[in-house]
Amino acid sequence: MTPVLIFFGVLGAVALVYFSIYNGLVKAKVAVENAWSGIDVQLKRRYDLIPNLINTVKGYAKHEAGTLESVTKARTAAMGVPDGNVKQQAAAENMLSGTLKSIFALAESYPDLKANQSFIELQKELSNTEDQIAASRRIYNSNVTLLNTKVQSVPSNIVAGISGFSNAEFFELDEAERAAAEKPPEVSF
Repeated sequence: MTPVLIFFGVLGAVALVYFSIYNGLVKAKVAVENAWSGIDVQLKRRYDLIPNLINTVKGYAKHEAGTLESVTKARTAAMGVPDGNVKQQAAAENMLSGTLKSIFALAESYPDLKANQSFIELQKELSNTEDQIAASRRIYNSNVTLLNTKVQSVPSNIVAGISGFSNAEFFELDEAERAAAEKPPEVSF
């Protein structure tokens, strides 16, 4: 009778450890998904602000259609990235950020535009949104780090492998995009 009790006691302890680790992995995965939704909300907010910004700039810089068109194309590309493709989303967002810099550089050449209240408000909103995106990105990447650590650490890596958990992708710049993002925009007249 005692060996049977010991067997079931050990089996129960193993099951308890397994489910505890499994629940920790689920919690980490949900945190990553929640953090991604925070990024998604801020990206959508940015997408909504861009058409207003473009329309405000159009009135002052009619001959800068190429710059405005590149921002529109970058926005469309960023909005068209399939859900869940973090690497492609990061690349599209970095391209969009670069084109937005060119609009603000354009504003430097148009004093009336720089003084336009609508433009100033949109610029503030967009700047605030960019800050929120950066904060959401840090939160997301922090949660990805926690999940990836659990997926790769012993003994949770055994549970992760059995249960189908895998590493999540970071939302970051690759080297080429980082160099492009750090380069100041070029605007010529």
